[in-house]
Amino acid sequence: MSTLKAQLRTDLTAAMKARDELVKSVLRMTLTAIGNAEVAGTEARELSDDEVLKVIAKEAKKRVESAEAFAGAGRDELAAQERAEGEILDRYLPTQLSDDELAAIARTAVEETAAELGEQPGPRQMGQVMKRASAAAAGRADGGRVAAAVKALLVG
Repeated sequence: MSTLKAQLRTDLTAAMKARDELVKSVLRMTLTAIGNAEVAGTEARELSDDEVLKVIAKEAKKRVESAEAFAGAGRDELAAQERAEGEILDRYLPTQLSDDELAAIARTAVEETAAELGEQPGPRQMGQVMKRASAAAAGRADGGRVAAAVKALLVG
C-alpha cells in the first residue's frame, strides 16, 4: 500500500474517533475514488503515491469547480461546504508553485526546447514545451496555469 493511501486511512480512523463528520466524509470519498482508480482498466492494481496524488488533485479540482458553480448560482452555503472539503484535500497535496516559480519553469522549458530545435519555439511547438514544463511542475501547478505561462512566452 502506498504511504499516502495509508496516511489517508490513518487520518480517516482519527476523524472517526474524533467524530469529525466533514473530514470523515471527505476522506471516505477520496479513498473510494482511489479504489475506483485501482480497479479501472483491464486488471486491478495498487496505485503509487504519484498516482494517488493525481486522484487527490482531481478531487480537489472538482471541489473548486463545484464551489464556483454554487457561488454563481447563489448557493453560498453549498459553496462554503465545497471549499471546506477542498481545504481538507489540500492538506495532502504538495505546495503549489507561485507565479514567479511557474514562469521560471516555463522559461527553462522554452530554452531547453529552443536548444533541441536549434531555433526559438513558437506556438506550433507548444506541445513540446508543455511536455517539459508539465514534467517540471509535476503536480505543483494546475495544467491551465502551466499552459498560460508557456503560452505567454511563446506568443510574446
